[in-house]
Amino acid sequence: MLPSQEASKIYHDTYMRNSRAIGVLWAIFTICLAIINVVVFTQPYWIGDSISTPHAGYFGLFHYCVGNGNSNRELLCQGTFSEFSAIPSGAFKAASFFVLMSTVLIISCIGCFALFFFCNTATVYKTCAWMQLLCAVCLVLGCIIFPNGWDTEIIRDMCGEDTGRYTLGNCSVRWAYILAIIGILNSLILSFLAFVLGNRQSDFLQEDLKADNKDFAVSRIEIRDSKDPRFAVHRFH
Repeated sequence: MLPSQEASKIYHDTYMRNSRAIGVLWAIFTICLAIINVVVFTQPYWIGDSISTPHAGYFGLFHYCVGNGNSNRELLCQGTFSEFSAIPSGAFKAASFFVLMSTVLIISCIGCFALFFFCNTATVYKTCAWMQLLCAVCLVLGCIIFPNGWDTEIIRDMCGEDTGRYTLGNCSVRWAYILAIIGILNSLILSFLAFVLGNRQSDFLQEDLKADNKDFAVSRIEIRDSKDPRFAVHRFH
């Protein structure tokens, strides 16, 4: 083997080991993103009360708990996604739908991991990258649309008269909303990484094909030279 070919092979083997390690980390963080999506979708802690709010309570996409104003701060909880028509705001319904779509996309992306055993690695990476990018888009839409429903009467009762669309009044943003924003950044980073891994896999596949074709051509020439005396090299002393 020529020195250049040997160096290329060493580089190829090193890259493949590193890409597998990066791919494992990418898969682990994709699973973490799926957990984040499920938590964001199910937990009712997108916005909540503060010390100065008339009533205690907190709201999620479709589930919410609101107090009655008594000093014991007992909360009445209601709302499920199965009772979609009972969600108090059209904006909350739309946000719930988009966050649910992001959750379905990222879980489907995890399901695509099985395709690594049957399909081209680059194709699987690129498919997952598009899913993660769409997941980020759905989360962005959910986070943007959700505040449009803050002018709902039940939220105004809890947060005060200053509450309106994209104005939270005396209430505050809770950890689930912040976690959704983190999920957006996570989705974008993972999508970019998957595109990079997929493109690099494609490049190396093309390089391997070129090398195989070159080796095949060289072997054919050697076979022809060995069989045809016209191309043989004769040495006379």
